[in-house]
Amino acid sequence: MGWDQNFIYPNLPPAANMNVNLDAMRVGDESGPRLIAFYLTQFHPTPENDRWWGKGFTEWTNVTKARPLFEGHFQPHLPADFGFYDLRVRETRHEQIRMAKQYGIDGFCYHYYWFSGTRILNGPLDDMLADPESDMPFCLCWANESWTRRWDAADHEVLIEQRYLPEDDLNFIKSLVPFFEDGRYIRVDGKPLLIVYRPQHLPDGRKSARVWRDHCRSVGLGEIHICAALTHGNREYVQYGFDSGVEFPPHNVRAGNVNRGIRFYDPFRGNVMQYAEAARSCLDRDYGGGRVFRTVFPSWDNTARTGDRALVVVNGVPDNYEYWLAATIDRTLQSQVEGERLVFINAWNEWAEGCHLEPDHRFGHGFLQATWNAKFGLRRFADFPATEVPQGDKNYRHSFWRDVRRLVEYHAGLRMGRLKLEANRRPWLRRILIPAVRVLRAARTKLSGSRESAP
Repeated sequence: MGWDQNFIYPNLPPAANMNVNLDAMRVGDESGPRLIAFYLTQFHPTPENDRWWGKGFTEWTNVTKARPLFEGHFQPHLPADFGFYDLRVRETRHEQIRMAKQYGIDGFCYHYYWFSGTRILNGPLDDMLADPESDMPFCLCWANESWTRRWDAADHEVLIEQRYLPEDDLNFIKSLVPFFEDGRYIRVDGKPLLIVYRPQHLPDGRKSARVWRDHCRSVGLGEIHICAALTHGNREYVQYGFDSGVEFPPHNVRAGNVNRGIRFYDPFRGNVMQYAEAARSCLDRDYGGGRVFRTVFPSWDNTARTGDRALVVVNGVPDNYEYWLAATIDRTLQSQVEGERLVFINAWNEWAEGCHLEPDHRFGHGFLQATWNAKFGLRRFADFPATEVPQGDKNYRHSFWRDVRRLVEYHAGLRMGRLKLEANRRPWLRRILIPAVRVLRAARTKLSGSRESAP
């Protein structure tokens, strides 16, 4: 469904019952809020992912494997308008930009993967920089954490490490200069905006910031605006010598889990929390005059990546998101001076974390329309409208042997994943194992067929 000016949101109440925030309706006005959506470039094959996870792996591999954990659990999240896209295709990125602008998104914040000179997932980002038709303002967030196999619970196995070598500060900022120089790059107070995802991992944040600033001055860029993501318990930016912070929910949210009220299909080790409670913990936070940009998420459910260890936020629906975003915009307009009115959205396309504005098969353009409603002044709700807790199937009962089987399958899957990794790293081992795997698959198929045909 394409958006047009006459679109009527399905649950829109009569105009007489609708509040409108006129300040938020300053379309095109510099004093109005700018909405920046975080953007993941994982949706294309790379040599590194081929080596670590198997040939042809992309983020879609995880997305399509997700299954519901309880009655009413929305999984898998499947894309609608754009399908299972490949970000190496320019037209896909052009369509994303057109849709994002149409619904009020003012820019993308691309995750930037840099490991002591090695860049990963950089193809779409570099092509965007070289493509003048990708006419969307953007900034970068350095995802400065080591990659491990935590998706399959093997956190101890490092795939690529952030080493923070002596020359890394200078080499890192040099790699960013072509982006900072681009006319589309997002600026705060006239300065290019750089976000660091885990500033607490920097050996000496103040030294890093000093090196970055000095180099940018030396090449004629002038000052830069360095922003600390408030992640993994970090709530500071001043101690690192940075200029501001940015929220990154669900990091640092305070919300109890509601696991006890849910009947899970299988043993569950993760957390389920209420959207409204998580959002309120952010809305109620007072930064005491500090420069912190607020962030919202449309929904969150990383079952696709972590299975029974997932964080599932229930009631992540367009109406709840619209209320959170609207309240965040209103608070931003009240608390920040003109020129600093940024609100971030996590995220445009984090599909494996159940966190995306892009259309899906359940809500269609619902989250996008909610974004437009909130940005342009519609205030349809006085509170979060959806707060029920899913109860699950009352007739479902756990079985001892079924639970044992699930446990065995889980650990067998871990071992198989590690074996696949070793096979991908060693071509000779792969050549030996492939025939054996084919024989096992054929035997399993034959056994399944004989069971189905038995009287």
